[in-house]
Amino acid sequence: MTQTATLPWTQYLPWTDRRGRLARIKLAAFALAVAPGLVLAAQWAGGALGARPLNAVIHGTGLWAIRFLLVSLAVTPARFVFDAPKVFTVRRMLGLTALAYALIHLGLYVGYQGFDLVKVGSEIVRRVYLTIGFAALLGLVALGVTSTDAMMRRLGKRWKRLHRLVYGLAVLGLLHHFMQAKADVSPAVLVAGFYVWLMLYRALPVRLRINPAALIGLAVAASAGAMAIEFAWYGLATRINPWRVLDANFAFAYGIRPAVWVGIVGLGIAAFVAVRRAVALLAVRRAASPAA
Repeated sequence: MTQTATLPWTQYLPWTDRRGRLARIKLAAFALAVAPGLVLAAQWAGGALGARPLNAVIHGTGLWAIRFLLVSLAVTPARFVFDAPKVFTVRRMLGLTALAYALIHLGLYVGYQGFDLVKVGSEIVRRVYLTIGFAALLGLVALGVTSTDAMMRRLGKRWKRLHRLVYGLAVLGLLHHFMQAKADVSPAVLVAGFYVWLMLYRALPVRLRINPAALIGLAVAASAGAMAIEFAWYGLATRINPWRVLDANFAFAYGIRPAVWVGIVGLGIAAFVAVRRAVALLAVRRAASPAA
């Protein structure tokens, strides 16, 4: 009788491939995933989070949940921009990392409320921003549970339709972030601007996804989108004059605003693509030219 080959137990480690061998890209992604949590824990233990450390960690884990959700969405652009198809192997890990930070975020909030689940439930129902955040968390749980290979096979074409909900869940997460941030929404604007860039990138035709001119336009559009979101937030949700906030984007004496950073990062991506294409073209020309 032939014996079925068994794979080593190391295949279940987050930094190995399906054969149990070390995968450097997975190791790097895993290190990236745990680093923010370790930093927050160290700051908490060292008393570096101020008079309300638990509250600071709650906000920190929530922010990292949104960040990692956007990092998971950045896998598709990274594949084209850096010509790195292997990044797809860490997309699941990054999405589950976002879910893990969101669950820790909720768990710490429950602890902040003295583990009174009745009070927590009433707060989630009564406070709109908590309702929105909890809805986003439930959606992430659904995506996490169905992220396995077995569920992909079982759901078939429905799997892709289900996981496209991640775009809407990101919007809910961003709205939750804006609402709990209250007056200073600069971190939320920065993340929202990158979300706009990621969504506009997906709208580009495939042939333009590594076109420097298209990426320059994308950077400008994403920066303008972030400014518009910031303007709308201050105009609708606060008593702060939104025109003054908008003007601050063009007055660098006040520092670089989040929307401007979005544009700078977008232009940096366009410049990287332009340089990479120029180097590749030069290499082709040198290979095609006769030897001296």
